[in-house]
Amino acid sequence: MKNFSISFPTEIWFGKNQINNLGRLIESYGSKVLFTYGGGSIKKNGVYDRVVKILEKKKLQFYELSGIQPNPRIESVREGIKICKDNNLDFILAVGGGSVIDCSKTIACGFYYDGDPWDFLLAKVRPQKALPLGVILTISATGTETNGGAVISNTKTQQKLTLMSPILKPKFAILDPTYTMTVPAYYTAAGIADTMSHAFEQYFSSVQNTYLQDRLAEAVLKTCVEFGPKALKEPNDYHARSELMWASTLGLNQILGLGKNFGDWATHEIEHELSALYDIAHGIGLAILTPHWMKYVLNDKTIDRFVNLAKNVWGVEESNDKFAMAQESIKRTQEFFKSLEIPTSLKEINIGEENLEKMANRFKKIGLVKKLNNEDVLNILRAAL
Repeated sequence: MKNFSISFPTEIWFGKNQINNLGRLIESYGSKVLFTYGGGSIKKNGVYDRVVKILEKKKLQFYELSGIQPNPRIESVREGIKICKDNNLDFILAVGGGSVIDCSKTIACGFYYDGDPWDFLLAKVRPQKALPLGVILTISATGTETNGGAVISNTKTQQKLTLMSPILKPKFAILDPTYTMTVPAYYTAAGIADTMSHAFEQYFSSVQNTYLQDRLAEAVLKTCVEFGPKALKEPNDYHARSELMWASTLGLNQILGLGKNFGDWATHEIEHELSALYDIAHGIGLAILTPHWMKYVLNDKTIDRFVNLAKNVWGVEESNDKFAMAQESIKRTQEFFKSLEIPTSLKEINIGEENLEKMANRFKKIGLVKKLNNEDVLNILRAAL
């Protein structure tokens, strides 16, 4: 295991009715709030009314930024920054999933920058300061509610890029599993695939002797395998929703990657090209690509992790044929995604051959477990058709 340092500044409030703490939590940081959310689902499930009632009771002035899309656009970031600057706001409350939270993080640092916020995504500048941000999570998927990352899309340049900074970590996160019960099955399943992909990316590390970290990643994976189908079968199963929500947070709050270069992330980088061009759900793209990436990187150096995955997550009986066990672990991964009734091929989401080479050529080299060049990426994409 390698050296590491870690800080967890986000205060987590997990469980039913933790929103009751919202007013005083906000008051610790500000009094003029930008309230951000997506397409209106929080109005249907009652979360919007609950938030507004709390803000009004506390006499907190607030402005709304709604309509934040999946694969959040830089245009929404710019709009949010303008609202904050025009009204001298001092706090952001993001209510929703990863897209809303990522957009809000970028608004938070953009408030203190006079240039275009896309500069952050291009790594022309680094965030130096950010407005305090609080989160009410409504979907289990990205883990962004406690980390310092944000992913933003630019439809004009057809790019989907990542911003990372510790100053973007939310001040608090309210995680009430009941808020995920109205998420449609398709997006619940996509969130499960997203959580599992985060665990896979950090599980397959080039660093050896990471026993504890590997077992933690396996626990996150097993939780998704055990409770994902239960949540899909019975959406109001609080136990299942609780397990999935906590698994998604643990999947990307840095714990799983400590001491091991934080993981591989090649699958995520390839998927970002897909969703930048085709605007697909992130978790769906990951579910399609992950098994094909696995097949491509299976070799003598990675086989032991595949064997452990087979034994400890999928319950494959141990044998002397390591390669067969490794192949079985990949097969069961793909079969599980299929059992969630989400697409497992690019053709199922109407993506053909036409842009694969264009996407592959965006890369020089990616990945840590196995260095992939643009030809390797193209082969993975073609296999995923």
